[in-house]
Amino acid sequence: MHGARSRWTRREFLHRSVALVGLWATRGANAQEIPFRTRPPQLDTRHRKPLAVLTTVYRPMSHSYHIAGRFLFGYPLQGKFHVPEHYVHTLYVDQFPSNDLSRELAKEHNIHLCSSIEEALTLGTGKLVVDGVLHIAEHGDYPTNEKGQILYPRYQWMEQIVRVFRRTGQVVPVFVDKHLSYSWSQARQMYDWARELNIPLLAGSSLPVTWRRPELELPLNSPIEEAIVAAYGPIEVYGFHALEALQVMMERRQDGETGIAAVTCLTGDAVWQAGDKGLWSWELLEHALGRSETLNPGDVRRNVGTPVLGRPSTPPIAFLLEYRDGRRAAVLLLNGHIYDFCFAARLTGQRKPASCMFYLPSPPGSKFFDGLVYNIEKLLVQRKAPYPVERTLLTSGALDFLMESHFRKGQRIATPALDIRYTAPADSGFMRGEVACPVP
Repeated sequence: MHGARSRWTRREFLHRSVALVGLWATRGANAQEIPFRTRPPQLDTRHRKPLAVLTTVYRPMSHSYHIAGRFLFGYPLQGKFHVPEHYVHTLYVDQFPSNDLSRELAKEHNIHLCSSIEEALTLGTGKLVVDGVLHIAEHGDYPTNEKGQILYPRYQWMEQIVRVFRRTGQVVPVFVDKHLSYSWSQARQMYDWARELNIPLLAGSSLPVTWRRPELELPLNSPIEEAIVAAYGPIEVYGFHALEALQVMMERRQDGETGIAAVTCLTGDAVWQAGDKGLWSWELLEHALGRSETLNPGDVRRNVGTPVLGRPSTPPIAFLLEYRDGRRAAVLLLNGHIYDFCFAARLTGQRKPASCMFYLPSPPGSKFFDGLVYNIEKLLVQRKAPYPVERTLLTSGALDFLMESHFRKGQRIATPALDIRYTAPADSGFMRGEVACPVP
């Protein structure tokens, strides 16, 4: 009765049926019947749109593992199993360490593993074959410059993307993981290309959109006088995350974002001396640390530098930011005293500072990527960034100038180039509610 082309083996039938159920999981009431916590289905790509993933390395726990992996396998969202509307169609990988996963995943999921960025975008057709680009240049073996900045090829990759867009006369949304570039001039050029070609562009850290404890959302036009973020980690890699956590709050101040006039990076005893001089607030640090779930008992000045979880001993580091409107803020990297990211701000007319912790669920799942991927999905579906890329343009530039100040032994760096103005969205898009996804 049926032709040979329509006959499926039992294995094929079961595979396709389970895959379709996986796709339907976000569309109907059957989502809770999918055993996604233990045996997630291989998702069907039909009726979903193709993505190109460009990454430096695809190994366990890498950023591409967490970001692209959620498009491959789905993830819990608002208490249900969620399947993104886009799927990984092509994959360009720059480096292949011994624990590389890209080749295996490409075979399992019928992904085109490409040898160039142009191939990943066009598959040699002369036109775009994808509906979006995930630009994930984080992790891998790359050199550093004299300032200690890792020379990831984010600018060079964006240049190649733009070249393909020009040649085809087509553009699609692009997400750039973390800061646009280690170099301010390169970051600015990437932003200018996006404006020139009307490329929907999103970039940045997962910190602004992860869970907050408590769920603090400062109203727009909040009368912020001064703010601080207490954090941990390496100066550039985690310093960027801390700047993004700070900026998602500071951009909500009265009259909106107007840019940064100058920055200073201090290390060692100069950090504590700056606090004593009022260049950052001991009171705000106390309130920020009041939200920490990892606070080490004892004097912060003694604890900082204590090796924790295999990390090397690191002196205290302070980023001092002077905003163009006269407000000021600071980031303190306190390795050995805390192991999380905490915020506090003084607001005019309020007796007690506002404060929260940016909650980062631990690996292996690193669920803070849920919020980032969900906002990437908004970019791809709406073809519009859910929050201004100017935030990450500003933090990218601030980080570069802070690394310059660090290289110059704490010299204050004027930053007239960071005259960047934008308005924050009413809803900053961070994750709310329960982190876990219990079976109902």
